[in-house]
Amino acid sequence: MSEVRVVLVGAQPAQRSVPTGTTAGDLLAEDRTAVLARVSGTLRDLTHELADGDVVEPVTLDSPDGLAVLRHSTAHVMAQAVQELFPQARLGIGPPITDGFYYDFDVPEPFRPEDLERIEKRMRELVKEGQSFARRVVSDEQARAELADEPYKLELIGLKGPGAEAAAEGASVEVGGGELTIYDNTRRDGSLAWKDLCRGPHLPSTRHIPAFQLMRSAAAYWRGSEHNPQLQRIYGTAWPSRDELKAHQARLAEAARRDHRRLGAELDLFSFPDEIGSGLAVFHPKGGALRKTMEDYSRARHEAAGYEFVYSPHISKSALFEVSGHLDWYAEGMYPAMHLDEERDAAGTLRRAGQDYYLKPMNCPFHILIYRARGRSYRELPLRLFEFGSVYRYEKSGVVHGLTRVRGMTQDDAHIFCAKEQMAAELASLLRFVLDLLRDYGLDDFYLELSTKDPEKFVGTEQAWEEATQTLRAAAEASGLELVPDPGGAAFYGPKISVQARDAIGRTWQMSTIQLDFNLPERFDLTYTAPDGSRQRPVMIHRALFGSVERFIGVLTEHYAGAFPAWLAPVQVVGIPVADSHVEHLQRVAASLREHGVRVEVDTSDDRMQKKIRTAQKQKVPFMLIAGDEDVSKGAVSFRFRDGTQDNGVPVQQALDRILEAIATRVQV
Repeated sequence: MSEVRVVLVGAQPAQRSVPTGTTAGDLLAEDRTAVLARVSGTLRDLTHELADGDVVEPVTLDSPDGLAVLRHSTAHVMAQAVQELFPQARLGIGPPITDGFYYDFDVPEPFRPEDLERIEKRMRELVKEGQSFARRVVSDEQARAELADEPYKLELIGLKGPGAEAAAEGASVEVGGGELTIYDNTRRDGSLAWKDLCRGPHLPSTRHIPAFQLMRSAAAYWRGSEHNPQLQRIYGTAWPSRDELKAHQARLAEAARRDHRRLGAELDLFSFPDEIGSGLAVFHPKGGALRKTMEDYSRARHEAAGYEFVYSPHISKSALFEVSGHLDWYAEGMYPAMHLDEERDAAGTLRRAGQDYYLKPMNCPFHILIYRARGRSYRELPLRLFEFGSVYRYEKSGVVHGLTRVRGMTQDDAHIFCAKEQMAAELASLLRFVLDLLRDYGLDDFYLELSTKDPEKFVGTEQAWEEATQTLRAAAEASGLELVPDPGGAAFYGPKISVQARDAIGRTWQMSTIQLDFNLPERFDLTYTAPDGSRQRPVMIHRALFGSVERFIGVLTEHYAGAFPAWLAPVQVVGIPVADSHVEHLQRVAASLREHGVRVEVDTSDDRMQKKIRTAQKQKVPFMLIAGDEDVSKGAVSFRFRDGTQDNGVPVQQALDRILEAIATRVQV
């Protein structure tokens, strides 16, 4: 019997000689935790037959790859259950996503909650049956014949190739490689239960799905385009154990408690009036106080760091975005053009041609024009321009989400123009500045992501991109933070570092971005006079600290669950009189606090004291100052905190000092 030699990766990699025809599952038979194998760098089913020279590594259910395959396999089980219960359902796609999976279906009526209960019940029965996932390669013609009743699958077959993932959102789980495969779900007697077009890999059987739950259904356009049919999407989640599923459910409950949309209404911070439009927020006085405080502190820090403030309009002629490349690379994210300034005579004859104007999606071209407004010397570099600039992006209605995904936003945008020899030092300083400022707002658990060139969507030379990428990588590595690669994730004009911050419940948010750009200075012909009198090209660094002010407020609201530290709280102090006779005393205390810029209110409503306390607690006010007869007579107040603890008889001056110190040091109370 012929043999092949393979290497089994483990604590001590070992070379093995095994009979020809040995599968990855045969080789890993003694490892009961292995549900997949990475064979010479490619993820494979355990039924994959090994070849000479293969390097085999076991993959467990709780690994990132194992989790993704667990969730995709569970999506297949869900699709099988749907088609058994709703035979008219036609299949879309069903990829794994963060913490779960979804599958799209074309059905006559939207799914109801009771439908999801029936589907989940049937899924549990299929899991207990222990059906196997069996892979087979098919030709395009075979696939079309077998899936003749699945119009969306037939469309995906036509997309087969390296561009399939971009051509159809999530399609890479089904097509995209050089061959087509179908996975059969087979019963224990070998009979076919169900099948689906899929690249795989999959778990050995449905019995390897320990814990799952269907979450909700929603409408979704086929291939993410509103020009295509609207399908019904069912979302679910799957985990390696029931305990992990329960922990996930607890995290979801905590996330719902912290949802900034709910808190924004309860705390009277902001709203989204239908009359204005989707994704366009208005900030109420309390939200305005929070936003102003946040922006004012950022302005002060930028001034101290040598930034200069600029302002630019919200609209521009199309020529600006043609030169910048936005109309070539970003047009789908821009609002449609407004055709203006056209003039015709009474007979309708054109006297003056009009021009297209666009709402700006980015501030960078405007800052470039400010740089280019006059000649620049090396003595002015680095030139750091900063603006709280409003931009507008036409996000699809299905992705608009509270403040974290909006159509109108204010970016805290900075653009730094520097000489190439200043670039490395400027990036290192900039990254320190960004991280320190984020820490001041209470975020301190970071890692960095390095987004590199999209080979299909970029401008400039390979050499410029390589130099920019290596310079960014060096700055990121020097920070000492974990650096995670994001291949192909850069904007069209240059690579970027993004600061990823974990919030109070462990969720990751993209915060600041730093992008190195050799291309826009070239496109706009930017120069400066060097020490030797020659004209040199500056390097441009794009930097958004918050990303957008709106999104940052949404993130902070959820991070603090609405209980902002005293320096950020919309109302920092509430005076609560025991009786009307104590109002004057608290008004004097409030006046003293206002002299120091403290945001303070005195509750003079007709409510009883206990209700006033509950109201202040619901509004998550950091400090409640209560005054009764004894407090007034002693020139004191009683402190009550958000957690219900109380400190009685505190002299007024001491109370003021305590509050002012908490605000100045930005501590949580």
